[in-house]
Amino acid sequence: MTEEVLRWGSTDTATLRSPVVLVALRGWFDAAGASTAALAHVLSNRSPTLLADIDPDPFYDFTQLRPEVRMDGDVQVIDWPRNAFDAVRFQHTEHDIVALNGSEPHLRWRTYVDAVLDVVREIDAAAVVTLGSMPDAVPHTRRPPVVGSTPDVRLARRLGLSVPSYQGITGVVGAMQEALEREGVPAISLRVGVPHYLGNTLHPLSSAALLSHVEHVLGVPLHSSALDAEIAEWREAHDAAVGADPNTFAYVQMLEADFDRRTEAAIPTADDLGAEFERYLQEGRRPGDDDEEDS
Repeated sequence: MTEEVLRWGSTDTATLRSPVVLVALRGWFDAAGASTAALAHVLSNRSPTLLADIDPDPFYDFTQLRPEVRMDGDVQVIDWPRNAFDAVRFQHTEHDIVALNGSEPHLRWRTYVDAVLDVVREIDAAAVVTLGSMPDAVPHTRRPPVVGSTPDVRLARRLGLSVPSYQGITGVVGAMQEALEREGVPAISLRVGVPHYLGNTLHPLSSAALLSHVEHVLGVPLHSSALDAEIAEWREAHDAAVGADPNTFAYVQMLEADFDRRTEAAIPTADDLGAEFERYLQEGRRPGDDDEEDS
């Protein structure tokens, strides 16, 4: 079935160097668009090449996620929801990146996940890192911490990540993580908080926090001056909105005091994380590792 929904581009997958797949999907796990915005900055000004894309037709209720019409010269063009795998090559680094920046499907999650796995197999991906953002009680004036998890017990121990223990409703990213673990592909989920009192307005500082960890873990330069400009612009707007309401201003001050008392990083420093990740990939995952460590 996946061969019917997965359309390959002309990029030569054999030339990718130890590629890592980054995934961010609009929807339940993308509060304020922070995770998809982070991945968009990875692609911006880097001349990505199309590796493959997923046909949207079987996966979406177009009354919920409507396509858009635009004019291309004198011709109307329909833009359908896009789920494309874009390859970005970096010089003097260990890894290239394949980015899936799309939308969480409404239907046929298993088929969608199988299509992602087909790409992961075809490029022999070193790992998959999913990016997400959720509303949290964090102040907009501080860079929010990034928390991470992986179902791989050995990788969790090496990187100081948590092993998922959540029970309840999940998104397609949860289904993807479970499938990757069965496939034996190292999979990491990175999540950042977005100030809940801002509603669904943009918070580029959360995107920057995600990118900072990805940048150090993978050893690839992802910093963007355009993101710095967005952070400054939105900080000014948020400060003005909060300052106009005494109750909200007092609440943010309380969040700041609480934030400053807590440990700033919920996972190891980005530099330590990157070094351990490379050692893990170089050692490889050997059968029985988890059993040996649990004994």
